[in-house]
Amino acid sequence: MPSSEPRVKWPRSVYGSGEEPDYRFSFANERTFLAWIRTALALLACGVAVDAVDLGLPGALETALAVLLIGLGLVCAVLSWVRWARSERAMRHAEPLPSFGIGFVLVVGVVLAAVVVLVLKA
Repeated sequence: MPSSEPRVKWPRSVYGSGEEPDYRFSFANERTFLAWIRTALALLACGVAVDAVDLGLPGALETALAVLLIGLGLVCAVLSWVRWARSERAMRHAEPLPSFGIGFVLVVGVVLAAVVVLVLKA
């Protein structure tokens, strides 16, 4: 027999207050989260590839480049969760969606990695 009590959703910090938004917005927010997770996985894979494949760069520079890419992947994964939670809370409270200014840090990191490879391989 089904319980008449409402199901408790996790995380409570997101679902614990406000009104349930239109499910289409929640699904869109989830798709955005998953896109950022794919980006994080790609950055992690690039970092591992830089470490595994000899690019002809000085050893310390290749290691630094791998660490940069893996670090960006880690940051991207964590921030994707933070962005999802902040957006879901904002929708539940009918507030404006938060900005994602930290995306600039990811862009700068990827551009820096590309410039290092392009300049030193040329």
